[in-house]
Amino acid sequence: MTAASQPTNALPSDPRTALVVFSGGQDSTACLAWALSRYARVETVGFDYGQRHRVELDCRLTVRTELARTFPQWGARLGEDHLLDLALLGQISDTALTESRAIEMQANGLPNTFVPGRNLLFLNFAAALAYRRGASVLIGGMCETDYSGYPDCRDNTLKALQVAISLGLDSPMTIETPLMWLTKAQTWQLSHDLGGEALNELIIEHTHTCYLGDRQHRHAWGYGCGTCPACRLRQEGFDAFRQQG
Repeated sequence: MTAASQPTNALPSDPRTALVVFSGGQDSTACLAWALSRYARVETVGFDYGQRHRVELDCRLTVRTELARTFPQWGARLGEDHLLDLALLGQISDTALTESRAIEMQANGLPNTFVPGRNLLFLNFAAALAYRRGASVLIGGMCETDYSGYPDCRDNTLKALQVAISLGLDSPMTIETPLMWLTKAQTWQLSHDLGGEALNELIIEHTHTCYLGDRQHRHAWGYGCGTCPACRLRQEGFDAFRQQG
C-alpha cells in the first residue's frame, strides 16, 4: 500500500459498533470511510425498495471489497453487510426514483425524486437491526447543504428521530450525519483527507449515484448519465474540489 492510501487514523477512537446506511453511492461511501476511521466495528445496511437505479445495490459489495483491499486497517474493522427488502416502499411511492418518468419539480417545491418517508423508514429499520447486532450508532449521508430539499434529510428531522428511536428502544441510539453541513466539494475533500487519492479514485470507479442507473458513461467524477440532478451535483462538486487543489 502506498503512503497516499494509508488512512489518516489507523486506530479507532470510539469502541462502539456503528451501522452505516450504505447505498453504494459517493456520500454513503464517504460516510463508511469516516465510520471506519473512528469506530471499533462497522457494519453496513442497504435497502432494496424498487429503486430505478437498482444498479447501486450491485455496487455496494464491490465498494466494500475494494475498501477492505485498499485499506487493510479499515478492512479489519469492517463487519457484516445486511440488505433489507423494502419493496412495499416502492409500491406506495409515485416518484421518479421508483418509476421510469422524467425528473421534474412538483407543485410543493420538491423534486419528484423525493420518496416520502424513505429516510424515516431506513433509519427505523436500521435502528431495529442495530439493536439486535449490538450497535448503538447509526450513520447516514443526509445533508442540508447540497441536497434537493428533501425534508427527511434535514438536521432537525434527524435529531427528532434520534430522540424517538432512543425512547422507543429504551436504549441510546446516536444518529451521526458527517456530511450534514458539507458541500459536495467538501465531501470530496473529506474522503481525500480520510484516504487520500486512493479513496477518491475508488469512489470515482466503483460507487454509483446517478438517478437513472447509467453505468455506461464514465466521466472524470465517475459513472452516470451526466444530466440528472445527482450527476450534475456530483460533477459540480468534483470540479470545485479540483479547483481548490
